[in-house]
Amino acid sequence: MKKLLLGSVLAAASFTSTATIIEMNTSQGVIEINLFDQQTPKTVANFLSYVQDDSYNETVIHRSISNFVIQGGGFTYSDSLDSITTKPAVENEPVFSNVKGTIAMAKLSGNENSATSQWFFNMANNSAGSAALDTQNGGFTVFGQITAASQSTLDKIAALVHCNDMPVVDITAEQCSSSDVSFSSANLVTIQSVTVMDDDPNSAAGLTVTENTLIDSGAPINSDSSSGGGLGWLLGAFLLVLPRLRRAK
Repeated sequence: MKKLLLGSVLAAASFTSTATIIEMNTSQGVIEINLFDQQTPKTVANFLSYVQDDSYNETVIHRSISNFVIQGGGFTYSDSLDSITTKPAVENEPVFSNVKGTIAMAKLSGNENSATSQWFFNMANNSAGSAALDTQNGGFTVFGQITAASQSTLDKIAALVHCNDMPVVDITAEQCSSSDVSFSSANLVTIQSVTVMDDDPNSAAGLTVTENTLIDSGAPINSDSSSGGGLGWLLGAFLLVLPRLRRAK
């Protein structure tokens, strides 16, 4: 199977990897992801364990930050946002760089080995600078890369109206600022299913990815409360600022 590579994420320091391929079907389109089985085996196994027991089905994208990240994997919605059942935390594996087009694990502030179910897509090069996701909190583990065709789905989600940080459908910005707007699950970005399309860990031989060269380089480590946007709580596994919306009767 010929893979489409996201050329914009490539850097000089890169090497070849292999990947299982999964397809994430969302209410806004399909996202195809190559998982880095060999270089981040514990993280991939953890992610696939949630896929295999359908934990991600009917979950929502609960956070989207412009030119930064799109985050999910933690909540379903019925009358309110409900946390999914999580498994033991997985050991951090900061091998790859948090460049645009990659998927990484979210975790708790101040605990580099606290990732469970939540993940985020990097919508920009977040490796260094004010974000510094390659070094902050032990580095955030990148465990996959989207195909080029999948970027349009993420861009579509990012372009939606946001209530606080949550992308919503068929709700205006004015309604988001009201305390009396009704909404239902149809107004949220839903992950309908996540499916393994190719379970051969060697299925993407030749895939070129960007190595995290900062984690062991002595680069400055940003604190979780830095001016880069409060990344500790932003990517925390359980903290969530809820939109001021009420459920439709």
